[in-house]
Amino acid sequence: MSEAQEKDNFWIIVAGVVLAVIVTVVLVKGSEHDKYESTAKAIAEDASNSAYRNNTAVGK
Repeated sequence: MSEAQEKDNFWIIVAGVVLAVIVTVVLVKGSEHDKYESTAKAIAEDASNSAYRNNTAVGK
């Protein structure tokens, strides 16, 4: 039994995967923020640009 035991890298790999997932989520969330900026500006200029406007004719 003169074989040298290899260091177990399980927790290092798990930490790397968790870190990669966190970085991915942060990057995706950051890119989604700019996605709706032009829509928000258009709705601020004219509320009729919104699909969520108060339209009373639809319910009657």
